[in-house]
Amino acid sequence: MDNVMSVEFLSKSENESFARVVAAAFAAALNPTAGEIAEIKTAVSEAVTNAIIHGYENSVGMVKMEGRIHGRTVEFTISDDGWGIADVEEARQPLYTGKPDMERSGMGFSIMESFMDRVEVKSRLGEGTRVKMSKTIEL
Repeated sequence: MDNVMSVEFLSKSENESFARVVAAAFAAALNPTAGEIAEIKTAVSEAVTNAIIHGYENSVGMVKMEGRIHGRTVEFTISDDGWGIADVEEARQPLYTGKPDMERSGMGFSIMESFMDRVEVKSRLGEGTRVKMSKTIEL
């Protein structure tokens, strides 16, 4: 049977570190290496930061993080009910940023894709964004 968890938190920047800790604690059941934990935490951090900065901009909403362990694979889904992304493929391009006036690198999706085995992004304008990513932990 899969192990699952779900947590919701306000789209406040201080909750990004909370999400990192929750993801690490959940993934720890698979006995990952320190490097694998760091990669998972970084990928989750990028997804949560995107939800906070881009999903809700200057407003406050809820960010939902779900986790699932199936076999040796850990999966996280980060979702918001915010603005949504007009062009997901464009947003996934390295160095693209929807906030050029802010000090943002535009590497969030690239980082997620480099640290996780699979990253799926679904978004609808005015309805929010859902980022689902997974990583298999080798024995």
